[in-house]
Amino acid sequence: MSTTVHLEIQVDESRLADVADVLAETLQATRAFAGNEGLEVLVDDADPARMIVVEQWASTADHDAYVAWRATPEGAARLGEVLAAPPVTRVFSGRIALAL
Repeated sequence: MSTTVHLEIQVDESRLADVADVLAETLQATRAFAGNEGLEVLVDDADPARMIVVEQWASTADHDAYVAWRATPEGAARLGEVLAAPPVTRVFSGRIALAL
């Protein structure tokens, strides 16, 4: 079953000029990881330092493997360098069938 992940980040306002490069570097590796089916970054209209990375995964297991890889020295990312607070991750794999 496919999985959608929301990674909410609060960027340090003094690092906004750097965030595009750091995200591009970080998310290029995310996109190349087995099971990742796509991603995009959404920016809050009211607070441009608040963003959500929306990731599509083939399965929760694929995302779990990715998270485990990010915890290794080889998978470590620079994203933490530009954040004002720890990111919040939410994983959505359940669906509600709507008869629309």
